[in-house]
Formats: sequence, C-alpha cells, structure tokens
Amino acid sequence: MKESLQTKLNQLSLRQKELDALLSAEDATRDLERYRTLTRERAEIEPVVERFREHLAVTKDLETAQEMAADPAMRSFAEDEATVAKARLAALEADLQRMLIPVDPDDERNVFLEIRAGTGGDESALFAGALFRMYMRYAERNRWQVEIVSESQAELGGYKEIIARIAGKGVYARLKFESGAHRVQRVPETESQGRIHTSACTVAVMPEADPIVASAINPADLRIDTYRASGAGGQHVNKTDSAVRITHLPSGIVAECQDDRSQHRNRASAMAVLASRLLDRQRREHAQKEASLRKSLVGSGDRSERIRTYNFPQGRITDHRINLTLYKIDAIMDGDLDELLTALAQEHQAEQLAALGEGG
Repeated sequence: MKESLQTKLNQLSLRQKELDALLSAEDATRDLERYRTLTRERAEIEPVVERFREHLAVTKDLETAQEMAADPAMRSFAEDEATVAKARLAALEADLQRMLIPVDPDDERNVFLEIRAGTGGDESALFAGALFRMYMRYAERNRWQVEIVSESQAELGGYKEIIARIAGKGVYARLKFESGAHRVQRVPETESQGRIHTSACTVAVMPEADPIVASAINPADLRIDTYRASGAGGQHVNKTDSAVRITHLPSGIVAECQDDRSQHRNRASAMAVLASRLLDRQRREHAQKEASLRKSLVGSGDRSERIRTYNFPQGRITDHRINLTLYKIDAIMDGDLDELLTALAQEHQAEQLAALGEGG
C-alpha cells in the first residue's frame, strides 16, 4: 500500500479513537448539536476504519504464511495461503481507495440546467431544442421532475435560451459533467445544397443552492426590475408587470423569470436561479485554481470549452475529454445517456484515485 494511503488510514483510526472518547464522556450530550455532528463523523469513518483493520489482519496472515514457507513440509500449504491473502489484500486496497475518495457534497442536489444557442443562428437554436429534449427524456427515464423556469423561443423553433429546474435523486451527480460547449454537425432542414453545417450550444448544470444561501444575499446588492411578460407568440400576454429580473450588482450576474402569472412566484424562481449562479461562480473559481494544479474532468468550469461533438451524418457522438466515440446518436438524442455519463463518472473516479495515490 502507498505510504500516502497508509498515513490517511492511520489518521482515521486515531480520529475514531478520539471520537469514541469524546462521545463516551459524561458531558457528551450537553451540547446536542456538537454530539450529533461527532456521531455523524464517526458513522462516516467507521466503515473505512473497519476495512483498514481487515487489511491489517490479512497483512499479518500473509507475513505468517511467508514465514511458514521456510519450512519445506509447510511450503505448499503456505504458498496457497499467501496467494489467497495477496488477492484479498488487492481487493481490500481497491475498496479502501474508493472509500477515501472525497464525496462531492452537491451530488444529491437538484440542478438548474441552462442551454443557450451559440454560433450558428437558427440551426443553433434548433439544436438547443434537441439538447433540451435529450435531457428531458433522460429525466423521464430516471423519474426526475422537470420545471421550466424561463425560456426564450426562436422563430424557427428551438430556443435562444432555456432554463429548467430538475429535481430528483442524484441529479447533480449524473449531470455535472455536461457543462461546456456542445457542437453539432448536420445538414439543416433549410439547406438546399445538402451541405453540413457546424453550430454550437453552451450547457450549464448548476447545483441548486440552499434557500438559506438565497436569504443570505444582501438586499442592498440587488436591483429588482419588473416588466410585462411577453409570452411567445402572444401566449398569456400579461396586463400586469409579473416578469421579474434580478441583478446582483457586485458580480453583474442576472436572473429573470416570467413563466408564471404571479410576480411573487417569478421573483422566488429568479432568486433561486441567482443564488445557484452565485454558488456556481464560486465553484468555478475554485475549479480554476484546482485546474492549475492538475487536469480535471470537470475542467476549469470554462463554458466555452468544447466537450462534445454530435455528428449526425456519421451517426456518432464524441466526448473529447475522455476520447469516447459512440455510434448511437439517435438513441442518445432520445435520452439514452447512461453509457456516456457512466464513462465520464468512471474517468473522474480514476482521476481522483490517481490524485489520492500521489498524496494530493
């Protein structure tokens, strides 16, 4: 086992002993909040420490078997025991490495999904619509709930921009690697010469901020404008100023919502989006610092980074970060994303394991 892993595991063993002493003290329950925090911490590290103890026991078994092998009469038996012990040690070490990978605290959060048309005009807006449908079909497969927060439809179909809230189990864990530039190569329906056009959309997946984060934003830092909701194609044209635009003055970040007839609900939705954008900005700044130290699959958070190409004439999708090409574009555009998303998650885990082995 690498020294860096051994050190981490020894530290956890010592910490468990400290926690046991703290939790068994006479005044342990005097501060109930602290007691609950310590209990949670102990519950989190206990499985790792138990597996580490098993690793130490099997290491001892291996040493005993190797000593026994010195006796010619016991050599055959000892070699069999050593083989079993080595296999068990390898499995235990792999388990321990996985258990030591830090859990992303946002993995279980709901998300705000933003898709914006980029270069390519009408074709880009149509592709934004196709991407949104792809994620909605994937959400249906997972029984996630989808709620459109704001949309700006394009004249020929699709979206100039659409923002949706997706709620369910492990949404961010599955979709967090989707942020970036998605490029499409296909023949537009309006193209009479049959030429392939290239256009792009940007996707942003942001974990939903806790309501407490939104309430902590200084009201003095906000400018709130209300206006009349336009409604695509004259749909529910409002006679009241129900649409809301909120600008966070220090950062210049803007969030708006006009999809509900109620100004109050639109304001709540815009505040939720704003809080998540502020949280996302903090995450990206942190990621940029991390990226300067080592390459990360999540990247620096740069939305302009091209992550995937959808080539319709050749029926293939290529994810450039992991050099994965799949020839099942129709299935993927219909929401069959599991193979792609699982490959991204596995590559990320491999990166984390490598970083763990470096002692980083």
